[in-house]
Amino acid sequence: MPRGTTAPTTRKKIDMSDANARISETIQANNVVLFMKGTKSMPQCGFSSRVAGVLNYMGVDFADVNVLADEEIRHGIKDFSDWPTIPQLYVKGEFVGGCDIITEMTLSGELDTLFDENDVTYDKDAADKIREANG
Repeated sequence: MPRGTTAPTTRKKIDMSDANARISETIQANNVVLFMKGTKSMPQCGFSSRVAGVLNYMGVDFADVNVLADEEIRHGIKDFSDWPTIPQLYVKGEFVGGCDIITEMTLSGELDTLFDENDVTYDKDAADKIREANG
C-alpha cells in the first residue's frame, strides 16, 4: 500500500432495520424472551445470570437470545426497547425490564401476577421459595 494511504476498513455496517425486524419476530414468536449475555444454560454476566436463574428456577419456558453472538442484536435491542442495559425481558411482546426490575418484581410477587395475566406457566412454589429465601 502506498505511503500515506489508509487501508479500507473491514468493519461491517450495522443494519438496524434488519436487527429490528429479527428482534420483533423473536418477541412475537415466543411468549417469554430474555435478551441476555450468554445463554440460559451458560450466562456470561452476573445480571443475565440472575434473571435467567430466576426464570429457570421458576420453570418458565423462555427463549434466550445471546446478544454476544450477534452485534446487530446487541446494539439493536437497546434501541428497540429504548433501554440501555442487558438483560431485557419480554413477556407476550411487551418489554418488562432489566435485572433490577425483574428482581423487584420477583420479590414483590408482581412477576407472578404478570405471568398469571398472560397465561405463562411457572412453578408458584418455586416463586414462593425465592421470596422466602430473600424476605
